[in-house]
Amino acid sequence: MTQEPHTLISAEERLQLAERMRQLAEQLSSGLFERDEVMRLCLLAAVAGESVFLLGPPGVGKSLIARRLKFAFRDARSFEYLMTRFSTPDEVFGPISIRKLKDEDRYERLTERYMPDASVVFLDEIWKAGSSIQNALLTVLNEKVFRNGQQELPVAIRALITASNELPPQGESHAPLWDRLLIRYEVEGIRDARNFTRMITENGDLYSDPVHPSLKISDEEWERWNTAIDTVQVPEEVIAALSMVRQRIERHNEKHPAQAVNVYDRRWKKIVRLLRTSAFLNGRSAVDLMDLFLILHCLWDVPTHIEALREIVVRTIREHGYSLALPLGMLEREAEAFEREVENETTVEQVDDEEVITVIDDTWYQLVKTDAQFEGIYVRVADFNRLTVDEPQVLNLYDQQGKLVNRLSSTKGRDAFTLSVEHNSRSYSYRLLTHKRERRKRIRRKAHEIVVKHWNTRYDALHGDVAKALHDLRASKPGHWDAFEQHLFTNKRLAPFVKANHEEVTARLEKLELRLQKLRYGYEHGEA
Repeated sequence: MTQEPHTLISAEERLQLAERMRQLAEQLSSGLFERDEVMRLCLLAAVAGESVFLLGPPGVGKSLIARRLKFAFRDARSFEYLMTRFSTPDEVFGPISIRKLKDEDRYERLTERYMPDASVVFLDEIWKAGSSIQNALLTVLNEKVFRNGQQELPVAIRALITASNELPPQGESHAPLWDRLLIRYEVEGIRDARNFTRMITENGDLYSDPVHPSLKISDEEWERWNTAIDTVQVPEEVIAALSMVRQRIERHNEKHPAQAVNVYDRRWKKIVRLLRTSAFLNGRSAVDLMDLFLILHCLWDVPTHIEALREIVVRTIREHGYSLALPLGMLEREAEAFEREVENETTVEQVDDEEVITVIDDTWYQLVKTDAQFEGIYVRVADFNRLTVDEPQVLNLYDQQGKLVNRLSSTKGRDAFTLSVEHNSRSYSYRLLTHKRERRKRIRRKAHEIVVKHWNTRYDALHGDVAKALHDLRASKPGHWDAFEQHLFTNKRLAPFVKANHEEVTARLEKLELRLQKLRYGYEHGEA
């Protein structure tokens, strides 16, 4: 099917884009220490047209991150403002045009060089903003328009970065704005001692543009990419994993109501588009499970949620992952039912009696003596089992009270139930006490050809489903696992969880395929 030129992104272009984004992220982070992850997340949000909230104390580089992000875009305009309780809409959205108010009786703002005119916006101490500013921000975030008097002006804001050293106060009307800040990230001071030393000793202008012009994103590219992002596929395993994470969050909330994680429909929809953007910028046409780790930055309301959410997401991917999109459990159950049917049809049960040695108190065997040549009628099971047929060994014999009464040179008899002993230079053979027990065994028989024909039809259908599942799973594997470890936006240390799940599910399907093949060979050749 032919696509419009502005939506067509070839596989080669996607790979080139991934390399370009890698270089862009590296240059945006150059000179910054331990800020690579948050810088990349802000770049991801900017391409997706989403907003970010940075939580952290003063002096950890929150405003620097926003200022650096501006350099990702060609001819970008930035707007930065520190909120106070006395901030007015004029200071953020622009002053009222006195001329239009006086001459045309129109209430409009002069937005040039203010937030509605910017590409990248940084609003510090966001929770100090008054309700009039927050309400206007909701319109910008929701509809990408700014209501200027009677006009609705489309805004070209690529990213809205907000920051504070505190979370939104409880009991106040900040919830609508807080819910729309998709990515949340806690920025801390530099931890590594070597990075700290470099930070305080290295010189350089951190506020200068570090990005090569060829890497900068133009408005036309941004528009084209966002059209292409909407075409990125979301595979079944990702949808199923998201659903399971959502269910597990609900169960967590039931068990820990004081630590409830509240995520509603709009946020889930925004999350999926963020995953699509991640896949696109990584050079893929479909989301994969590695992208899914991004939701750790989108779900928490307080930092104490992060560990519980990490456990939920990692466990979902490690234990289920790719199997969620495959009918693996159903296929395994069908194979087991098939095996039982073949087993029942191709075997008959035969019952007979067998003679076994009687074990007394889990310890003793008893000799059935026909004369009284020597003392002792009990031997320990372990002692008897050590005897051989050819080499005599000393065997302890005990009376009925378990007292050692004799030690004689002995060998096992030629059959399993006899004991040969030497006493006074003569050999005596005695039988051990035995009893009969029921023995059941299954006798193989070949199935009727009509039944075999029915089974072949069933095999073809079931084996076909397994082969398709295995083909789909192998197709979902990246060209090489290094692609997961080179993910632009998620930590490479999470890649082994995805890899382990893929390998485990693959092994289960391959084992199931082999079981079915052996089953068919068995019933066709009378060896089921």
